[in-house]
Amino acid sequence: MSATFIGMPGNFPENAAKAVQNSQLRFNLRKATHTIRDRRASVVGELPDWQELRAAGKAIKDHTLRNLERYLLRMEEAVTRAGGTVHWARDADEANRIVTDLVKATGETEVVKVKSMATQEIGLNEALAEHGIAAYETDLAELIVQLGDDFPSHILVPAIHRNRSEIREIFLDRMPEVSPDLTDDPPALTEAARLHLRERFLRSKVAISGANFMIAETGTLVVLESEGNGRMCLSLPETLISVVGIEKLLPSWRDLEVFLQLLPRSSTGERMNPYTSMWTGAVEGQEFHLVLLDNGRTDVLADEVGRQALRCIRCSACLNVCPVYERAGGHAYGSVYPGPIGAILTPQLRGMGSELDASLPFASSLCGACYDVCPVAIDIPEVLVDLRAKAPHAAAERAGMKVAGWILNDHERLAKAQRAATKLRRLVPKRRLPGPLSAWTDTRDVPEIPEESFRDWWERTGRGERSGGPTEEGLRGASEEW
Repeated sequence: MSATFIGMPGNFPENAAKAVQNSQLRFNLRKATHTIRDRRASVVGELPDWQELRAAGKAIKDHTLRNLERYLLRMEEAVTRAGGTVHWARDADEANRIVTDLVKATGETEVVKVKSMATQEIGLNEALAEHGIAAYETDLAELIVQLGDDFPSHILVPAIHRNRSEIREIFLDRMPEVSPDLTDDPPALTEAARLHLRERFLRSKVAISGANFMIAETGTLVVLESEGNGRMCLSLPETLISVVGIEKLLPSWRDLEVFLQLLPRSSTGERMNPYTSMWTGAVEGQEFHLVLLDNGRTDVLADEVGRQALRCIRCSACLNVCPVYERAGGHAYGSVYPGPIGAILTPQLRGMGSELDASLPFASSLCGACYDVCPVAIDIPEVLVDLRAKAPHAAAERAGMKVAGWILNDHERLAKAQRAATKLRRLVPKRRLPGPLSAWTDTRDVPEIPEESFRDWWERTGRGERSGGPTEEGLRGASEEW
């Protein structure tokens, strides 16, 4: 079953072409991502066993995914035993229906939310609004995005594309209680948001959350955050509904220790996060519901190469080092999951039937920086290459690759093709190819074709006879001379 998934129109090349024209956006992104990446590098460098922690995180996640069914049932048993109720959602429509019905049953018409990418993925806020239920984001960055009728552009910092002057204008426009004298000083902006949210925290009877991790051993959910808004959402309301992707599971408390070291350092560049909230089942005076969300994840799990994307702990480290993301920004990806991880996760969750999703695996230079910083060692370049092979290709492109394969599979055919190319070199345009080949030269010049191939030069100069056959050192020297 394919996933239902909120996204944006267009394809990546078109979206990116528009984004790179915005100099303010590029400045905001560069400043923010470089600050976070430098902080991360500093705190990661303090740990002599960082690579061992990384390997442990990968192993724990791989083990859990291989035994996911068993641990999910254990999670359900533990939550139920602790007084909570577990709901299973195959896709976004089912998850939205479950949450909407639960809120309706309380008689309330508004909810507060602690940041959850799963609810953004399924478009829960929009689904609730259709039934007259208002959802208020309480994370500062999510609040900025919501008040600005905007779309998140970063996993950790959804409003990373906004500077503080823009945020001040949004607050003045959308918060009636804010003084016209509000400055764009960060503490002043934070205080304005705090005052705006305080009343909602105190009066709301229903809260919706996500979770960074679930512990199958005890049925415990864990949220890591920096502002304390999560703790307000989780503890004050009478009804708590948590929507969590099935891949967020960990088998035991012992496993959590590894990720409490990996996640803060990789995401915010902190040794530990300011607030870690944990809850198990229903507490006194509160009703608890856990919605376990599939929405395409079991399809991803079935892919031997692509399933490693489900290890992701949403740290955003890959975004902060990606040269493509730094220039194009998150909106270009058209999904709640931007950057390198979004380029492999979104097409797998949604399938590559749309123009946007088919373009995402190509939204990378394959430099490998994302793999180097991933705390659970997801080989994003490997998955990107695999998805590129699976993406739909034009008939002319498929035919061209088939011909290329036929030529490259036989050294005599390759030699003839090279000689033909040297004879026709004067007919090849200097910068742009004609017809359907022109797309290839939209972003690159046609390489100059030499007067003779390396193979012919080697034979003409008698290098092979004098050397008694090619060696690595001889070929390197000959290549430099040629």
